[in-house]
Amino acid sequence: MEFVQPIRDKEKIELMKKSFKNDRDRFLFVLGINVALRVSDLLSLKVKDLRNRTHLVMKESKTGKEKRQIISPTLKKEINKYTKGMDSEDWLFPSRKGDKPISRVQAYRILNEVAQRVGVEEIGSHSLRKTFAFHYYQATNDIVTIQQLLNHSTPAVTLRYIGVNQDIMDEKLKDFSL
Repeated sequence: MEFVQPIRDKEKIELMKKSFKNDRDRFLFVLGINVALRVSDLLSLKVKDLRNRTHLVMKESKTGKEKRQIISPTLKKEINKYTKGMDSEDWLFPSRKGDKPISRVQAYRILNEVAQRVGVEEIGSHSLRKTFAFHYYQATNDIVTIQQLLNHSTPAVTLRYIGVNQDIMDEKLKDFSL
């Protein structure tokens, strides 16, 4: 299993938003980088879980813990735009193969295809969650809140997860040589 990275470059994030083939795939990316959920939990969401809500509330599939995260005004606009005309029981990310959401594998393919097109490397399903956490940390330096949002056991785990430790090591070592 490869170690995937957050998308650190905000210009690449904007370029990716513009590069998806359809609204469903674009919304998967936008939602994923704006909430601290694993892809498996994103894919389990229905329209009713987000539309006309102030918070995203769900039980995480991996941990069984309840997740509660506020939905920002910008994300609310994206949700309303994307879900317009959809039934409340519809999957947010419907598969063309029957009444179910797309698979994790399909979500990976969607993200990877666009990432390759725009020059983003080391991307995977966790990159969305890591991107959210990385940029929140860059904006706030609040590792404790991110740790809680991600349900990690320690701040050190969270820093390693979002690649901050690697960034620090890279910066300190980039000009070092013997």
